[in-house]
Amino acid sequence: MEAAGYFKKTVRLVDPARLGRSVNVLCNVRMKSHDPTVRLPFETYVQRQPEIVEVFSMSGDWDYLLRVVAEDVQGYNAFLMQKLLTHPSVAAASSHFALEMVKYSTAIPVVTSIPK
Repeated sequence: MEAAGYFKKTVRLVDPARLGRSVNVLCNVRMKSHDPTVRLPFETYVQRQPEIVEVFSMSGDWDYLLRVVAEDVQGYNAFLMQKLLTHPSVAAASSHFALEMVKYSTAIPVVTSIPK
C-alpha cells in the first residue's frame, strides 16, 4: 500500500489536554458567496490557522465544518471574534462545544480488496 501511494503522511496522536488544548469546538461556517473567488481564499486562510485541525466542505445549510482546538472558552472566543468572523468571506458561524471526546482516531478501515 505504501508503494502504491495510499499513505499521505505518518502522524502520531497526542493527548490534546496535555498540550493545553482540551477544548474542542465544531464550528459551522456560512459563506457570503459560493463563488470560487471567495471560497478559495477562505480555504487557504483556514489551512494556515493552527487552531483549526480539520475542515470539511459541506452540503446543506452550512458551507464548512471546522474542528477547532483551544486552551479554553476565552481562547476560542478570541479566535472566533478576531480571526474567523473578521474574514471578509464569512457571513456567519455557529459553534458547538464538545463535552467529551469519545473516540479519537485517524484510522481508516481497510477492506481486503483495495479499489484501483
